[in-house]
Amino acid sequence: MGLGRNAAITGGAVLGAVGAVGLAHVALGAIGFTSAGIAAGSFAAKMMSSAAIANGGGVASGSLVAILQSAGASSLSETAIMVVGSIGCTIGAGVVAAVDWLSRICQRRKSLSLASLQRL
Repeated sequence: MGLGRNAAITGGAVLGAVGAVGLAHVALGAIGFTSAGIAAGSFAAKMMSSAAIANGGGVASGSLVAILQSAGASSLSETAIMVVGSIGCTIGAGVVAAVDWLSRICQRRKSLSLASLQRL
């Protein structure tokens, strides 16, 4: 793998990590975990209702709903930032690597097609 490919994959990883951390708060708000609490009628409200029913009427401390509400109300914890950033980093690097791989396949097919046309 060449230096250019490594730089592209590293750039994709960095952009993926930064983008994931930057958009996490927006995504939480979009599904209903807001700074004012859980938005009525939202996906978050349905999650909270299911969690409360499963726990006999209350949402358990440390549950997924509680963690997401805490993140939506304030911000992500340092651990959550690392987890979200790592996931974004992996996805970003994977997307760039996949695009590079597909690009090389297309280039090979194109060169094979041109070589076969030149034989005619």
